[in-house]
Amino acid sequence: MIQVGVNGFGTIGKRVADAVAVQPEMTVIGVAKTKPNFEAHTAGERGYDMYAAIPERAPLFAEAGIDIDGPVDELVAAADIMIDCTPSGIGAENRSLYHSYDTPAIFQGGESPDIAPVSFNARANYSAARGADAARVVSCNTTGLSRVIAPLNTAYGVERVTATLVRRGGDPSQHSRGPINDILPNPIEIPSHHARDVQTIFEDLDIHTMGLKVPATLMHVHALNIRLKSDVTAAHVRQLLKDESRIYIIPPGLGIDGAGELKDFAHDAGRPRGDLWENCVWGESIATRGRELYLYQAIHQESDVIPENVDAIRALLDMTDGTTSIERTNQTLGVGIGGTPTGLGESIQDPYPSASEWADQTHEFPPPDSLAYSLLREEGEWAYTSQTQPEWLIRERLPV
Repeated sequence: MIQVGVNGFGTIGKRVADAVAVQPEMTVIGVAKTKPNFEAHTAGERGYDMYAAIPERAPLFAEAGIDIDGPVDELVAAADIMIDCTPSGIGAENRSLYHSYDTPAIFQGGESPDIAPVSFNARANYSAARGADAARVVSCNTTGLSRVIAPLNTAYGVERVTATLVRRGGDPSQHSRGPINDILPNPIEIPSHHARDVQTIFEDLDIHTMGLKVPATLMHVHALNIRLKSDVTAAHVRQLLKDESRIYIIPPGLGIDGAGELKDFAHDAGRPRGDLWENCVWGESIATRGRELYLYQAIHQESDVIPENVDAIRALLDMTDGTTSIERTNQTLGVGIGGTPTGLGESIQDPYPSASEWADQTHEFPPPDSLAYSLLREEGEWAYTSQTQPEWLIRERLPV
């Protein structure tokens, strides 16, 4: 059983600890906090041993009725691997601590790329982190971009990426952040730092990014224009992304028009903390013109990196290959939303079937003005079409 320590039990740390705790080959041997706030009490209620990230503050935990098992040094010494979920910049200060105990460490995307020999995204470069002594799980935005770029690059080749990132002003608990009533170019410099971060995963990628901050706390939204190396159709891209376990193609029939409804959707589906670990891509937004691809996606900044941290453990400790790790993490956490989302029953029909799936479901020719007809026509596939009698089915090529 892999002994995992978590340094920091805030927005990311508490989610990481809960995700590690359900892995069959891992156990959380302790978490470290700087102060005895409500999250420290939550850690105790969940059965996690508590360590003092700042030893001098240990008496504060005792006064709050929280038992301390020791200073963070003891946690590092006992762990097979540490996951640093401290605020940006603190991880760099902790690096020497982990190194002094020869304990492999995983850092978060707020740290500089030079904190570790590899920046990590499970879908894009799992193998690069196998056996490394440290890795940096890239930021929520870079994770979201990498998950889309990786399959597109494999299937078609990616020539250039242009991305506008509309970013939330802060997480729901970050009341000191903003803006409150403003829309900020952030950063004003172009390209934004997000392009450089993506290049830590895709070194030679031609990518240009711009960032905005808005008065919202729910999610980020990306507007993407990707030039591919070959002509594609929207239907083909839609199917490609639909097959990615950490990308959810939002069907139009659900009426999910924004981040607020996505969060309601997650809560109604019984997701812990209302988390959405997947990229949420609006299926209707996927459009192509020759080699140019366009789409909108929403990224839940509090949770999309959580499965990546779990996969990074297996990579650093060289426990298994990337495909196996991703499948195991997805299964244990419940990652992946199909045409019928978990918790919403069996009544939602996937509006983006392949031609053969559509024919099997309906056994009739779609109306020329229907979504099904346009998708089948775009796919250029053979489809079943009905004639005068419903039981008489022949195959004919759909007109293009």
